[in-house]
Amino acid sequence: MNSKNDALISNDVVRISNTPTIAGLSSWYPTLLDSFSNHVAQGQRHAQQAVNQELVVTYWHVGHDILDRQSEQGWGSKVMDRLSTDLRERFPGIKGFSPRNLKYMRSFAATRSATAIVQAPLAQLPWYLHIALLEKLDDESTRNWFAAMALSEGWSRNHLVRQIETRLHERSGQAVSDFEATLPSPTSAFVHNAAKDPYVFDFLEMTESHNERELEDQLMHQVERFLLELGRGFAFVGRQLRLDVTGDEFFPDLIFYNFILRRFVVVELKATKFEPGHLGQLGMYMSAVDDLFAQPGDEPTIGLLLCKTKNSVVAEYALRGFSSPISVAEWATELKDSLPEDVSRSLPSIVELEAELADAELNKDDHSW
Repeated sequence: MNSKNDALISNDVVRISNTPTIAGLSSWYPTLLDSFSNHVAQGQRHAQQAVNQELVVTYWHVGHDILDRQSEQGWGSKVMDRLSTDLRERFPGIKGFSPRNLKYMRSFAATRSATAIVQAPLAQLPWYLHIALLEKLDDESTRNWFAAMALSEGWSRNHLVRQIETRLHERSGQAVSDFEATLPSPTSAFVHNAAKDPYVFDFLEMTESHNERELEDQLMHQVERFLLELGRGFAFVGRQLRLDVTGDEFFPDLIFYNFILRRFVVVELKATKFEPGHLGQLGMYMSAVDDLFAQPGDEPTIGLLLCKTKNSVVAEYALRGFSSPISVAEWATELKDSLPEDVSRSLPSIVELEAELADAELNKDDHSW
């Protein structure tokens, strides 16, 4: 080995040996490292949000100028094509100036006021999600609702489109529950708004003679998509976990944990119509989970009973005798053409949704600078 290599190896050894091991540092060092890491991660999120906001505002101004010029001069697609070419030549390192995207900017400016685009959540939403909202929705209030949800939940474009197509805004908050009577405020309002009816499992392939076991099998095969349908904060704990109650064994269908609510959630699946007796079984499972699984600091377990069909009035009557938080909803593999006309729209307001926004991870924008 020559002297040059010896020197390099020697320097490397010295450099490595000067780095103290974590075990040799004070006990507070891991906490300090976690704190620094959180600051860096938060800074990255804020930087991405700032980029998104500047991009969206810039695109609105471009679209607004296009609208003004077209109304004054009446020029058409040829000018749009020329403008696209010139902008890409002037800013060669910037994507997003295709003729198609310029038309999206024009539509965006036509449907959004200057005040609206600088307000959360619209300003923080990636541009490609704005495009999905423009393509899929005509109503401004519905677009605002989905924009708030997409930011809060950290949705991808595909998941946003799915939730629009399955009309989440019509399903949210529609499940029959006793949350108002059994949960403290504001938790009761949050959980109520998160509970859907029906839950849409459009990713399942069920046979006509399906039963609970087939439903359970398919949901577990598609557990990631099932979690997305359940909503934010859910983690899968187990399927048919054994509950030993003084020698008697019970096996609830599915158990989840929600990190936002700090509660276990027991899900019971029924391939039949709702029956009041289903609640007694679910209530017993919930009590057992509280005693056997819950840790100090966990709140009481929530129950979710998913039935093929239900009589909502019967479900409401059945829930009146329960002191545990339970929701009863239907599940479906596809939505009917329209939901019942008498379904009340108990959607949370945009202000309420913004108050619930967490520091959601934003997906990388394909049109970013």
